Amino acid sequence: MKMNMTLRSILATTGIALLSLFSLLPFYIMIIMGTHVNEDLFRKIVLLPGSYLIENFKTVAASRFDLAYWNSFVVSAASTVLSVFVSAFAGFAFAKYDFKHKNLIFSAILLTMMIPSQLGIVAYVIEMRYLGLSGTLMPLILPWIANAFGVFWMTQFIKGAVPNEVLESARIDGCSDLGLFFRIVPAFIMPAVTTLSLLVFLWSWNNYLLPLIIINNPDLYTIPLSITTLGDAYRTDLAAQILGLSIGTLPVLMLFAFGSKSFIRGLTAGSVKG
Repeated sequence: MKMNMTLRSILATTGIALLSLFSLLPFYIMIIMGTHVNEDLFRKIVLLPGSYLIENFKTVAASRFDLAYWNSFVVSAASTVLSVFVSAFAGFAFAKYDFKHKNLIFSAILLTMMIPSQLGIVAYVIEMRYLGLSGTLMPLILPWIANAFGVFWMTQFIKGAVPNEVLESARIDGCSDLGLFFRIVPAFIMPAVTTLSLLVFLWSWNNYLLPLIIINNPDLYTIPLSITTLGDAYRTDLAAQILGLSIGTLPVLMLFAFGSKSFIRGLTAGSVKG
């Protein structure tokens, strides 16, 4: 019996290791492709490092990639903070308070999740021009503040994660409604906050369509836009673009590496709440 358990453990570990290697293979190939000259990518599948890394890095650096990196970080960080705060605030109200037309308003929020965001891009661009924000990074941040998925996610999580008894006890001790949200609730919803933060940061960091349409100033380019400009009028430097992708992927990989436990805990807890 003990040998069977040991054999199962070895097989399970081996299977997980093989799946992990298979999952990491695209990242490995992406990094390796960034070390080769552009023409090598069309001749064969490269599996070993090349000798063109420095030249590709110079091409990436010459495109003011550091400025695009900073723009992406500002947009993603601001989007994450504002989205999580508004979503948690609205989710707390929907989960723990009764007010007029509550279910109707919540249903309307859920309804917006069914409408493709691409349908409203033209109207959104016109709105940003009317407000005088088209020459700034604000149009890339504002859509994440009204995050229907975030409101739904936090509502479902808070319903089951925050005990009503704790809130009532705090009210008896003289805690205000705002005090409940800022002092009591955060301790119960950190897994959901971490999960939503990682998702919003990832979505904002990888956003390409909205910056492509609304940003026309190279000084405001984010990473996806900056990568597409690598090369010249006669040649698209795919190797440099792939190196830019590798560099642009690092923050996301680091976030998921450090926050994976909280991310998984938030996903599993949210799946059984509500």
